[in-house]
Amino acid sequence: MNNEHSADDHPHHDISKHVRRYMGVFLALLLGTVVTVAASYIPFKSNEVNIAVALAIATVKATLVAAIFMHLSAERWTIYRFLIITVVFAIGLFSLTALAFSDHIHR
Repeated sequence: MNNEHSADDHPHHDISKHVRRYMGVFLALLLGTVVTVAASYIPFKSNEVNIAVALAIATVKATLVAAIFMHLSAERWTIYRFLIITVVFAIGLFSLTALAFSDHIHR
């Protein structure tokens, strides 16, 4: 058996569908960059609000990159398993920190 793939294995419309998707994400990232620069010129109430807005925009852009370009949207269950484990450990670490602050013996 020949394991090599021919050009007929992937029809043209499937490839163009992926290219359109990547171009859409690319345009969304460009728009996100424009919004980030524009938001930097808006005088919000405080620096904390400026930082929150910038982080919100960066989170959306990073999610697009991770989900589409890194193909993480196709591997949902693996991602959820690691996310659940990470959340459990993070809660455990936060709990240990809270317990350390409530320790009255060493104060």
